[in-house]
Amino acid sequence: MTAVRKQEGTPVLPGTLHEPTECRAISEVLSRVGDKWTVLVVELLGGGPKRFNELRRALGSISQRMLTLTLRALERDGLVTRTVTPTIPPRVDYELTKLGHSLLTPVNHLADWAREHAQAMQKARAKFDATERT
Repeated sequence: MTAVRKQEGTPVLPGTLHEPTECRAISEVLSRVGDKWTVLVVELLGGGPKRFNELRRALGSISQRMLTLTLRALERDGLVTRTVTPTIPPRVDYELTKLGHSLLTPVNHLADWAREHAQAMQKARAKFDATERT
């Protein structure tokens, strides 16, 4: 239940609905999974382990540096494992962890939503841009 301040009409939320530490935690997670490369890498790794160059080719426009940074961040967050096989040259495979697999469902839903609504959003942008110029 929310109360309303008389002067501003702004809802006042009970203290239990806003916990600063919880907000920080949510913000950190969203900044990781909200990154476009993270979503695409997780979606690709959902099909099984991949080597670095497989990921890079599949992603197309990602730079080597950005893919490296994304994979390191995902590994640091416990979403991806990196396995080095001591061959010449060394073989490095990336794979989703159990935690990473749990992220697949929301990521796939988001990707499906994006595919389904991308054209409508492009039309809305064009309409908005056309009215903003006049």
